[in-house]
Amino acid sequence: MCLVAGCPARAQSLFEPEEYVNPLMGTESSFELSTGNTYPAIARPWGMNFWMPQTGKMGDGWAYVYTANKIRGFKQTHQPSPWINDYGQFSLMPVVGHPEFDQDKRASWFSHKGELAKPYYYKVYLADYDVVTEFTTTERAALFCFTFPESDRSYVVVDAFDRGSFVKIVGNNRIEGYTTRNSGGVPSNFKNYFVIEFDKPFDYRHTFADGKLSDNLEQLSQHVGGVIGFRTKKGEKVHARVASSFISLEQAERNLKELGNDDFQTLVAKGKKEWNRVLSAIQVEGGTLDQYRVFYSCLYRSVLFPRKFYELDADGNVMHYSPHNGQVLPGYFYTDTGFWDTFRCLFPLLNLVYPSQNKEMQEGLINTYKESGFFPEWASPGHRGCMVGNNSASVLVDAYLKGVRVDDVETLFEGLLHGTNHVHPKASSTGRLGHEYYNRLGYVPYNVGINESAARTLEYAYDDWCIYRLAKELGRPEKEMKLFAERAMNYKNLFDPETKLMRGKNQDGTFMAPFSPLKWGDAFTEGNSWHYTWSVFHDPQGLIDLMGGKEIFVQMLDSVFAVPPLFDESYYGGVIHEIREMTVMNMGNYAHGNQPIQHMIYLYNYARQPWKAQYWLREVMNRMYTPGPDGYCGDEDNGQTSAWYVFSAMGFYPVCPGTDQYVLGTPLFPKVTLSLENGKEVVISAPRVSDTYRYVDQIKLNGRKYTKNYLTHKDLLRGGRLDIQMSDQPNKQRGTRDDDLPYSFSLERE
Repeated sequence: MCLVAGCPARAQSLFEPEEYVNPLMGTESSFELSTGNTYPAIARPWGMNFWMPQTGKMGDGWAYVYTANKIRGFKQTHQPSPWINDYGQFSLMPVVGHPEFDQDKRASWFSHKGELAKPYYYKVYLADYDVVTEFTTTERAALFCFTFPESDRSYVVVDAFDRGSFVKIVGNNRIEGYTTRNSGGVPSNFKNYFVIEFDKPFDYRHTFADGKLSDNLEQLSQHVGGVIGFRTKKGEKVHARVASSFISLEQAERNLKELGNDDFQTLVAKGKKEWNRVLSAIQVEGGTLDQYRVFYSCLYRSVLFPRKFYELDADGNVMHYSPHNGQVLPGYFYTDTGFWDTFRCLFPLLNLVYPSQNKEMQEGLINTYKESGFFPEWASPGHRGCMVGNNSASVLVDAYLKGVRVDDVETLFEGLLHGTNHVHPKASSTGRLGHEYYNRLGYVPYNVGINESAARTLEYAYDDWCIYRLAKELGRPEKEMKLFAERAMNYKNLFDPETKLMRGKNQDGTFMAPFSPLKWGDAFTEGNSWHYTWSVFHDPQGLIDLMGGKEIFVQMLDSVFAVPPLFDESYYGGVIHEIREMTVMNMGNYAHGNQPIQHMIYLYNYARQPWKAQYWLREVMNRMYTPGPDGYCGDEDNGQTSAWYVFSAMGFYPVCPGTDQYVLGTPLFPKVTLSLENGKEVVISAPRVSDTYRYVDQIKLNGRKYTKNYLTHKDLLRGGRLDIQMSDQPNKQRGTRDDDLPYSFSLERE
């Protein structure tokens, strides 16, 4: 396989994109500064369970950080973010010499030089015990391989974690139990049941309960675990088969059958094959080794969340434990995602590249509404109070309009309407906080005790446009369509003509004062007015008109990069990590490390200056992503910041989910082949592209000259070829005509 720049021919049989993936990308993070806030997720794509080495203490959201030098265990994890934390956790840890249960005392030194991480396989040398630990996974099970030294006292510690757990040693090769450790979003009967089977009989069988060693074989308490042991020869391999279930112990036993009778290497090979299959949907060619590594590491992150939360019963029927009502119900369920982040381009990527997977996710969203009365906004595993907006509307509508259609569209629309007039009683980020004001005044007031009011207003307006689009598609009553079309223009209510920026507004119609465009938070969410002003995804032309025309609009876009990275952190009482991530990147007030501004660069296409988008997009791809542990410029956020790179590297981006358009940027690779599920291929060829030749000079779509600043979803689904002639100088004539500009709602309403 060719790994160097300019790698020529495509050899499908040799194409193994998983070889470029670095699961450690983004792990060199901390509370103060995120370079991804990721952990090495060893899993299958969208798998129910991930596994990871655990360097942090039990309950620490930063469960693995690259700068750590000790491992405390190998943990089953479902954590979507350190800020949301984990649930359903338990761990295994081999030790030698003494059956140590305490997480600090059992921890072993390790080195990254003795560590190997693949999406489907992990290996590390535990120096304190002379033990090599390896594991590989299926969707709901895992197989561990511990290579021990010669010892009469080799052990494996099973930690079921605190806040209520149960463990039982069964016979001489099995441990079963459950953990209730969670961080919220679960009902009172939540449990993660697990079963572990070893291929070597136990010589030693003890349990722990709240720090005390016992020869009891069964424990139920706040914090329990088991320790089993055996005599081992030098180099002896001991295997542990592990599976879990949110439904029952019997279902965990059923999930264990995913491992079949395969040996360790066979399971590794199957995991590798599955990752290559999923990642091969997009093949890039002609880039540098680092570009390949970043691209496929980002694509790997884009197909982890939302994860499966469903299981298969004895007859193969799909069922799930509901984190909303505690019942076991039929049907799909996915969780662990925040739509405030992922509506922007992660879900559009699934619609384009993995629509059958997203069909299951969409059906799962219908089940969430049926079981809880709301579509989720931040789910882990149930509703969580985090972020703002009602962006489930975007996720559901974009999928439906792009042909990823749920079976029960009546319930879909019912749920969308419900969310516009209600707020979840326990998770105020679900539904619409402030809907009473918004529906009456056309905005959420700044001075009525609802934080981040301007951000909510801007996102509700876009979400209303999404609902309008679906209402139009379904032929809903004219009165209903008119209501949401009018509400879609509510963004105008916050535009301040004096500053030409979005600004919080009081209940009496006056703008909030004093006003600083550089103040983070307050009326906005994890950003300032310079970042959020652009959150008019559905109507950039309307925003252009408010600002006074395209020339001023472009000046305002330019100013984001020209303004120094100054900030006002007074709302938070200190510098939050998102602010720090902006200041260290040396790109003015452009804050790519957080989501509100990630589409902004593409807006140059709406103002007849697409070459400026081409320049800045290349800068962001080059400067803000690396394949190393410090690979991101802020939180990766469940695939969103990764999917931005995937789309942008291909040369286009879904600025407005809910339209069928992808706004053009500049390709990173000389060739991209997108293999669609319908059997069609899209080939994007830009043979001269480079850092210097970053400007689009001419485009041909299927051999015909193409001047538009966007591609359509329908064009891509038909397959074909996009030939892009690159230049080292901007072409200031291309993409400047009225019919070259992407969609804006204002133009539709004229």
